[in-house]
Amino acid sequence: MHEDAIRRVDTFLQLMARRQLAEAATYLAPEVRMTFPPGITFRSLDELVANARGRYRWVDKVRERYEAFSREDGAIVVYSMGTLFGENVFGVPFSGVRYLDRFVLRDGLIVEQDVWNDLAESGVLTRQAAPAEAAP
Repeated sequence: MHEDAIRRVDTFLQLMARRQLAEAATYLAPEVRMTFPPGITFRSLDELVANARGRYRWVDKVRERYEAFSREDGAIVVYSMGTLFGENVFGVPFSGVRYLDRFVLRDGLIVEQDVWNDLAESGVLTRQAAPAEAAP
């Protein structure tokens, strides 16, 4: 049960990274709520992607760890933890930015996604040039 939920979340994240939105949408319940920093809630992948265009060119995740548990109401909660990498709107690559995603699944579909990450705090979104290499 938990392994299937983790597999579904992982597949969803991979599809999102590849921008296979139509296929990714099949993992979402019609009433899905996706909340991203700084507290913006989206109800569709189209809304989410439109908002991301002003933040970065592309982003993906190094999914380091998953944890899952069942709630008393029958929902399954899956946490995905790791780091983000990608390219900001200025074409500057970034990596190593922490993230934590919390998913709630009912009947195999994602009904909630809550996202926490350090993109804004890290400064990678506003960087207009690659950081200089540290002197030896």
